Amino acid sequence: MQLVLDWDGTITVRDSLVAAIHALGDPSVYEGGIQQNFGSYGEALAAEVATLRVSAEEAAAWAVENVEVSPGFHDLAERYEPIIVSSGLPQLILPVLEREGVELEVRSNNAEVRPDGWRVIFRDEGACPVCGDKCKRRSLPDTRPLVFVGDGWSDRCASLAADRVFARTGLADYLDEQGVPFERYETLNDVAAALT
Repeated sequence: MQLVLDWDGTITVRDSLVAAIHALGDPSVYEGGIQQNFGSYGEALAAEVATLRVSAEEAAAWAVENVEVSPGFHDLAERYEPIIVSSGLPQLILPVLEREGVELEVRSNNAEVRPDGWRVIFRDEGACPVCGDKCKRRSLPDTRPLVFVGDGWSDRCASLAADRVFARTGLADYLDEQGVPFERYETLNDVAAALT
């Protein structure tokens, strides 16, 4: 079994990229809603990241100070060595993992840190052949069975490629609407207990 964990809102208690945009960028990018303002998730993510105008060191310090991990994360990391597949950025992810003393493989987007606004560098160039967007599906490992844990918009396509899915919040609502089976969780303690 290969366990895959999303980062924002799954490993973290709240979406750390969204929180970083509110704290360090320009939260007005969210006014009117992502769907209304942008043609795709990839365009929305690029616009959000572009509002960051801090150094990588400042972003890392903010993340270490403010990002909280979900109860159960350490247990899952020790037992299953999950792969983190995230549409987020290593500048916010890696400092938190280091603070937590956890070393895991991270497959994420990246960013070119620039004073006039960060530029997102997508892990997978081009659109996904399944959903047509800049999604995480192509970052999934080939190992089977594949267990995916996620919570949001960017987890939709990837979750449909998994053999077993744990979902909460927006991802759970989406899978419900699609009639796709999943197991609901609140914290990673719930996932750890279900996998025992």
